Amino acid sequence: MKSLSEIDTTSKRATRAAGFSWGISEEVGKNMRLLELFGLSGIKNLNKYLKDCENKKFQKISLISNLNEASKIPFCPITLGTNFIDQINFLDKKENVQISNVAFPILFLPFVSRASEIIGKKIFLKIDEKEFFLNLNQSIYSNYFKNEVLENCNNINISFLENFNLF
Repeated sequence: MKSLSEIDTTSKRATRAAGFSWGISEEVGKNMRLLELFGLSGIKNLNKYLKDCENKKFQKISLISNLNEASKIPFCPITLGTNFIDQINFLDKKENVQISNVAFPILFLPFVSRASEIIGKKIFLKIDEKEFFLNLNQSIYSNYFKNEVLENCNNINISFLENFNLF
C-alpha cells in the first residue's frame, strides 16, 4: 500500500511526463489522493487514461454550459474537470448541467467534489446509472463500489443542491 503522499507525487510526475503542465499535474495529484482516500479506483483509472492518451486524442472543452455534447471523440476528463472547477461560480447558478460522452469519468469526480467545497453546496452527480452524492469535499456517498476502470460513459448529470438548515 502506498501512502497518500506517494500517490499524490507519483500521479503528479506521471501526468507531467504525459505532457500536461505542472499546474494540471498538481491538480491531478490532489485528485488521485482524494479518490484513493474515499476508496475509489483513482490510480487504476489514471494509469489506463495515461496509456490511452498516447494513442487517442480526447476532445477538449473550454466553456461549459447546461448541455455539453461531445462528438464521436469523448471529452478529456482532466480538461473537463479543470474547466468545471474554474467556472464553478457561474455553473452553480444553473439547476442542472449535462455532459455526454466522457472518457474515464471517475477522473472527473474529484473535480466536482472539490467544486462542492468551493461553492458551499452539496452536489448530486450521476454517471450513467452510478450515483454520487458529494458533500463539500468531506465525503462521497455512492452506489458504485467496484474497484474497476470505467473507460467511458454516455451521460453525466450534475445537480446543485441548495443547503437547508435542519434545525
